[in-house]
Parts: sequence; structure tokens; C-alpha cells
Amino acid sequence: MAKIDDLSSFMDWVASRNPGEPEFHQAVREVAGTILPFIQENPVYAEARILERLTEPDRVVSFRVTWEDDAGKVHVNRGYRVQFSNAIGPYKGGIRFHPSVTQSVLKFLGFEQIFKNSLTGLPMGGGKGGADFDPKGRSDREIMRFCQSFMTELYRHVGPDIDVPAGDIGVGGREIGYMFGLYKRITNHFNGVLTGKGLEYGGSLMRPEATGYGAVYFLENMLHTRGQEIAGKSACISGSGNVATHAAEKILQRGGKVLTLSDSSGFIHDPAGLTEEKIAWVKRHKRKPGARLEAFTAEFKDAEFHRGKRPWIVPCDVALPCATQNELNGEEARTLVANGCIAVSEGANMPTTDEGVHCFLDARILFAPGKAANAGGVAMSGLEMSQNSARLHRTSEDLRQALKKIMSDIHDACVRHGGGKDGHVDYVKGANVAGFKKVADAMLAFGVV
Repeated sequence: MAKIDDLSSFMDWVASRNPGEPEFHQAVREVAGTILPFIQENPVYAEARILERLTEPDRVVSFRVTWEDDAGKVHVNRGYRVQFSNAIGPYKGGIRFHPSVTQSVLKFLGFEQIFKNSLTGLPMGGGKGGADFDPKGRSDREIMRFCQSFMTELYRHVGPDIDVPAGDIGVGGREIGYMFGLYKRITNHFNGVLTGKGLEYGGSLMRPEATGYGAVYFLENMLHTRGQEIAGKSACISGSGNVATHAAEKILQRGGKVLTLSDSSGFIHDPAGLTEEKIAWVKRHKRKPGARLEAFTAEFKDAEFHRGKRPWIVPCDVALPCATQNELNGEEARTLVANGCIAVSEGANMPTTDEGVHCFLDARILFAPGKAANAGGVAMSGLEMSQNSARLHRTSEDLRQALKKIMSDIHDACVRHGGGKDGHVDYVKGANVAGFKKVADAMLAFGVV
């Protein structure tokens, strides 16, 4: 059994039980580093082995996904659903279709999801799923056949009171529609088994905007603790999908200047700042199969494209990594700090490496981990679940205000559990402790199960 009072021994134990899963080890280490001191102060959690129990998923389902492309060629992919913890509600977490999907990646995402969902204040447990399928370059019918094959197995393990998946990288409204259609056909149930659905069949307004807007709302709350605003500040943003473009949109609305966006091929730097017109162009362009951001410079001549690089070399006041895990390393973090960056709000899941996180913490800049800053998406999914259950429909303004309130409450919880006597807030500690405590107290109430 792990030595709960020693991080190194605890991580050795985790690694021995989960060999070859570096992403999962990284996620657990980041949480355990701040949770272990809290557990030492509250030995009831140590006696019940809460942290050890939380690092072991309730179950991991792995299955074959067989499908046929337009040319009649048969393909075999691997699908997963990791159901980590339902201590405070049904399992909740996205489905990711990407070649990088492995059990380790999904366990890291599912583990993070436990605490993120807890922070929202909504009754949602933690889970994650996906497949090593690459939708890029595939036709709509090929994607439909893959989604239907995927749901042919997944439907056995999900339900509105069991596990409610959503979208993630490679899974948007189109894919959710195909999966929901087959689920409905197989089960003969029309219920809220998936979120991120189209408005015509139970989806929620504000879902596409929620993660990006939420990351900016959290950034705004952090800046307010130092008497500052977004207005007049420059921002570097990575990614060019839903999260990145809506974060850029909200920064612009708040009077800030967005300098960068990126994709897997490189990043654009627009010294004049992205406008509403430019952001709208990116949204349209990235919906095209195989589209690359490099084409932006042909449309807008003042922008530069940096092939194979990431945007963290550009001086800025605030940074929002909104692409994928481990996209901001220690060297890049030091560059951001040296160039005057005062705040980082993670719009993606674990986008900063361990070394980068420690660099930000040591520099004592405002740093919001993804489990807090990008919780807006799953919060809106939780509100979609409640709308489905009650057969209700809420307005955009109502949901926008609800999102702002949830992000403000998450910020307050981080301050409460991560604030120091000198007024500095360790948002990593605050988010981890606040998220852990709610789940841990529920687990204590259930006994040893």
C-alpha cells in the first residue's frame, strides 16, 4: 500500500500499478503534490485511503470498433470508456477521436474530470472516453459509420443516470448527432445520454462558447484580485478550435488584444490584433476538411505564420493555452514570464508540463489550472443535463449569467483553499483541495465500497 505521507513513494506505487502511462502519472502527481499535505492535516481521509481509491477507476471498458470506408476497406480501431468516479453524480466527460488516444491519455483526462466536475458545484462524476480514430480527411458517411460502430458497444455502458458523455477533440455536433441517433434506435429511449447535442433534439444554447468564455471569465476574476482588467492587455492564445476562437472572441469583447492562434502546423502572429472579422474567418476556415491556419496570412497580409512553432515566444500580458496537453513546456513558460506575462488561464486539459507549472508558481504570476479555468464547458454540459431531465429550454442570456456565476464560484473556492497570508493565491492548490474535499466527503459517507 502507498505511503500517503510521501509523494515519491506514493507515485512509485501509482506507477507500479499503472505501468507505461506517463500522462496519467503526470496528472496524479500534480494533484497528489497539493492534496497530500491537506490529507495529513485531515487524517480521516488517509485512514479511508481516499486518494488511493480515487487513483483507481471504477472501471475501464476497452472495445473493438470495426467500420468500412467509402472504398469498402475494413478498418479496426480501439474504443474506450474510463469511468473513474461517480461519488457525486453520474460519470461525466467527453469522447475524444484522435490518433493520440490511449488508455493513459483517457485515464489522465478522466482523473482530472473528477475534480473539475466537483468544482462546478453540479452533481457530476468523472469519466472520459474515445478512440484512436482520426476523423481528419474522412467523409461524413465514413464518420457516420465509425460513430455508429462506436456507439454499438458504448450504449451498454452509458445512460442519463449512469454515464453522460460529451464531445471533445475530434467530436463535435455532427459526431454527437450520429452517436445519439444510433443510441436512440437501439434503446428506444429519448433521453439526455449525451450532451453537446443539436438544439433541435435537446441541446443547449451557449455550449460551443462555454469553455472559451469560461477561461476568460476565470482570467478576469484572477486579474480583479490585483485590481486589474483585461482591457488594454495583449493575449497569446494557442489552438484554433471552439475553445480558442471563443476565448479570443471574449478577450476582444473585454477590450483586450489577441495576438496569436495556432494549430498542429504552427501559429499565426497578428501584431495589429485579431478582429471579429478575422476570428469569424478562422471559425469558417477550420471547419473545412484538412484546413490549416497558414492560409490566414494569404487573407490577412499583416499577419505572420510561424511553421512548426508555438506562440509562447510572442511577448504578451496574458496567455491562454487552449489546444492540447503538454503544449507549454518549462522553457516556454520561462520565456512568457521573462517577456512580462502576468497571468495564464488554461483553456485545455493539462496543457502545461510539470516544469512549466512550477515555473509559473515560482514566479508567483496568476496561474489557473485547467481543472478550474476550463470547467465552463462541462458546467454548461451539466446545465444541458438538467434541461433534458426537466424538459426545459433556457435562454442564452440566462445561461451566460449562470456560466459567469459558476466560474466566479470556482474562483472563490480556489481562493478559499489556496490563498496565503500574504494575499497570494496558489490556484493549483486551491482547485485541487476544493475539488478533492467534496468528492472525498461523499466517499466517506458511502463507507468502504
